[in-house]
Amino acid sequence: MQFNNYDLSLKDEVASFTKQLFYALFDDACQEKANHLRTQFLKILNGLCVDKAEEIWTYYQLSFCEIRRTLDLDAQAFEASDPACKSLGEVYLAYPGFHAIAVHRLSHELYKINVPILPRMMSEYAHGLTGVDIHPGATIGESFFIDHATGVVIGETTIIENNVSIYQGVTLGGIQVKKELAEVKRHPTIESNVTIYANATILGNITVGENTTIGANVCITKSIEPNSTVIYKSQNSIYT
Repeated sequence: MQFNNYDLSLKDEVASFTKQLFYALFDDACQEKANHLRTQFLKILNGLCVDKAEEIWTYYQLSFCEIRRTLDLDAQAFEASDPACKSLGEVYLAYPGFHAIAVHRLSHELYKINVPILPRMMSEYAHGLTGVDIHPGATIGESFFIDHATGVVIGETTIIENNVSIYQGVTLGGIQVKKELAEVKRHPTIESNVTIYANATILGNITVGENTTIGANVCITKSIEPNSTVIYKSQNSIYT
């Protein structure tokens, strides 16, 4: 058997690039910083044997202002939703869920223009730091809030609309794992103003209707009508 060789040091390059790009979104980056990011990006794409790297970087830069605008809305959603949050600055500096969303929005732009491998490497960098696994293909609307972050999984064809809140341990996944399903929608659509509490699992190409609350620990495999409340009823009795 013959094995291909890969430059695994690109993982370090991507981690450094992603971190610096995340910082630059919230900084009035000078030309020197911008040039450094460009150089890193071109080096990574060259290592991945991606053509037209300069054109991709030029296009990619155009998305940064809109990503920053959207992230500011996300940060405001964190501050408004979490009673433990003492300031907006705390969200930007200390919330792993916000960090994961920021890297997702950056990786998603590259995913949309079919840049290979790099978007997934960026998402895995964020996954390692935050415990949040968001596939770069997932489509996420404005004012998205992930509380506590750890253990959240969001699959490739998931669609999340606006003003959605999710908590730790939530899975938005596929109900089947088959290679032939790679090109079809296999993950949920979460409509606007939905809250999904801890450790809920929502599987398959189904829809959770707007203004719905999904309670902790439920498993859902069928679509939910708008304005619903779904809870888990335990069979255990608790005596005091």
